[in-house]
Amino acid sequence: MKNSLKTILIILAVILVITIPLVGSYNGMVTLDQQVKTAESNIDTQLQRRSDLIPNVVETVKGYASQEKEIFIQVAESRAKLAGATTTEQKAEADKNLTTALGRLLVIAENYPQLKSDQAFRDLTVQLEGTENRISVARQNFNEAATQYNTSIKKFPKNIVAGVFGFKEKPYFKADEAAKEVPKVDFKEKK
Repeated sequence: MKNSLKTILIILAVILVITIPLVGSYNGMVTLDQQVKTAESNIDTQLQRRSDLIPNVVETVKGYASQEKEIFIQVAESRAKLAGATTTEQKAEADKNLTTALGRLLVIAENYPQLKSDQAFRDLTVQLEGTENRISVARQNFNEAATQYNTSIKKFPKNIVAGVFGFKEKPYFKADEAAKEVPKVDFKEKK
């Protein structure tokens, strides 16, 4: 009787020694996964903020630059694509297109000095600039969370737990190749 009780206690001790680290590893990966999801959601929040500001900027610029219709169409289409994007990759591509269209919109604004002096336009561009900074920070936070998560699921013995429970590597938010080019600024007035 004593031997069987001793054997049962040893088996329970071994099970606990194995189970407790596994549970801790699993819970740690769940926490990191949620941090990545939160960081991605924060990007979405800032992209939505920018998307909400854009119609106001566009309407303000339209009043001064009605002949520049093509850029307004591009901004609207890019904004719609961003709103409909579901994956990180789709969001990155749509964000790149919207950033390009916004850059063109701001170049148009440079060509209308009276627009630059308009208080509403100045306020909106300051808000848009602040939002762009927030988007940048949100992207950095997302990539840091993804790095932490990806590193965690690749380390032994967590990689075993990750494989068993289906934890997959998270993609990073990457800049488009065109974003690496220095933009050209031309302050000459059109005639």
